[in-house]
Amino acid sequence: MTGITIIGTGSMGRAIGTRAVAAGSRIQILDRDRTKARELAEQLGGDILTGTVGDTPDGDIVVLALPFEAAKEVVVSYGDALSGRTVVDITNPVDVSTFDSLVVPPDTSAAETIAGLAADGAAVVKAFNTTFAATLAEGKVAGQPLDVFIAGDSAGARKAVADLVNAMGLHPIDVGPLRRARELEGFQFLMMTLQADPAKQDFNWNTGVKILTPA
Repeated sequence: MTGITIIGTGSMGRAIGTRAVAAGSRIQILDRDRTKARELAEQLGGDILTGTVGDTPDGDIVVLALPFEAAKEVVVSYGDALSGRTVVDITNPVDVSTFDSLVVPPDTSAAETIAGLAADGAAVVKAFNTTFAATLAEGKVAGQPLDVFIAGDSAGARKAVADLVNAMGLHPIDVGPLRRARELEGFQFLMMTLQADPAKQDFNWNTGVKILTPA
């Protein structure tokens, strides 16, 4: 049974926690506010460990269910405590002041930035950034399981995340090295602008990206 530590109790932390419960994973939830971590654990149900950011991660997989700037701070603060673990970056580094660009240059990504800040031995993987919280909690859209795109420089770490995604009832797609996060973040930025466009009434943060293959 894969152990997963989720850092953050926002909508994505809740959604990933929901899927982790469905997967039968051992779960730890950490937040700067211990009460929020405990409340989310109670809502998800099951035997879930809770604590505050800074506590030693229990999981082999550590999910940064945080905004980009907060994720960077947490990775730096944990230092060597993340060595030997798979660190999942879910962020989309959108400039929220304009909602018209990313805050990272085109020759890098949020995931690569986080990897550069992480301790040696921490394997950073990009995943879950192309899934919206509501549909991720459900696990599917229009009856189709969500695709989860996975990028990372460690094949072992990508496989560990893919196995977890499978157990969650989702469909993992390994897209290769961590630099592919550039395309994943850019694509999801486009998807986010579509959701926020009032002219597109059918898009309400309730869509999912799906690659279809011949039967």
